[in-house]
Amino acid sequence: MTFVKATPYARKTAKQYHIDLSAVTPTGPDGAVKARDVLRAREGRQRIREVFATPLARRIADSMHIDLEGIRGTGIGGRIGKDDVLHAAGKADYVLQPGELRESMSSMRRVIAASMSEAAAIPTVTVTTKVDVTRLQEMRLHHNGKSKIHYTVNDLVLMAAAKALLKNKRLLCSYAGDRIIYKNDINIGIAVSLDEGILVPVLKEADTLTPEELAEKAHDLIRRAREKSVTPDECSHSTFTVTNMGMYGVEAFTPMLHLPEAAVLGVCSIYDGCAVKDGAVEVRKLMHICTTFDHRLLDGAQAAVFNLAVREFLEHPESLIGGTEAAEE
Repeated sequence: MTFVKATPYARKTAKQYHIDLSAVTPTGPDGAVKARDVLRAREGRQRIREVFATPLARRIADSMHIDLEGIRGTGIGGRIGKDDVLHAAGKADYVLQPGELRESMSSMRRVIAASMSEAAAIPTVTVTTKVDVTRLQEMRLHHNGKSKIHYTVNDLVLMAAAKALLKNKRLLCSYAGDRIIYKNDINIGIAVSLDEGILVPVLKEADTLTPEELAEKAHDLIRRAREKSVTPDECSHSTFTVTNMGMYGVEAFTPMLHLPEAAVLGVCSIYDGCAVKDGAVEVRKLMHICTTFDHRLLDGAQAAVFNLAVREFLEHPESLIGGTEAAEE
């Protein structure tokens, strides 16, 4: 170990700030390191430390072409972290690369972004239940073959949700500070995907509609939502929402809350799977339903009971559209 000539105070200062005396430029007589030299070295090291960044922060900054100089790090020792870079990115003017395009957010996308950010801040849990929809499909196709009203799987899920909510009205609530607002009307929002975002027209008092009325109203709302001809009133006052990703082959997902509602039902794709029926293994038509709920207002058991009620209706479709002809043929 090389001996470094230094004053006692310089050694004490170097020890206090964990500075290697051999790396300090001396200015004292006969090349001795003085305390002021140690302090200068400390200042220089602090300046370097201010632009210290985590590897992830550096990668993000590089990908977004953001200069780390001038970003104030909030980590230990002033180290710049991922959140510091992302915060700066909100203020930085991104430099477009070849082939890239910048466009302003549409008003619909801005509303969605704000709503999703608000919903993401809420503590939520999703419960998933498997449903055997073999009989449902058989009865639906049989009915559609002899009726003017053609039911979709989504129609039948809406019917099942309305009936299940009648038995589980606790899910029809919303958060209001230190109070809970309990709703009475079963107004089911139908999430409709558009190229530029999502519209949620509302099936008002769904529990009071006949199967034919519900299907007709749902088809009309969905059609006009895609045509962007629904009115603001037709997209308001929902107390529960159903979002269907089944047509995209999605087998499970976590739906986001449609605030101020406390719960949302996600519908997944129908697939062929094995199930035990009457002691024998059969290939059946299966589907998952996923309910996300606000854990400040509801608990897992309440969401699970709701899922079981929806499953019961879907697995016994005669309770939805009546008749047993499909089973008899």
